[in-house]
Amino acid sequence: MSYWRRFIWTLRIAKDARGQDLIEYALMVGFIAVAAGAVTPSITTTMRSIFERISGVLANSASQQ
Repeated sequence: MSYWRRFIWTLRIAKDARGQDLIEYALMVGFIAVAAGAVTPSITTTMRSIFERISGVLANSASQQ
């Protein structure tokens, strides 16, 4: 691949913001979950198990690649 084609491809990737919305929503959900856990301690155990499951699934998928 020529230098200019690679350069243009890099610029296209840098401008791509499609995943940004998903990350913002995930951060908002995380902040809401933390706030809910601080307000109602009984939810903390349930939230912890949910996040541990998510973490396990992500770790499992990362190890398979």
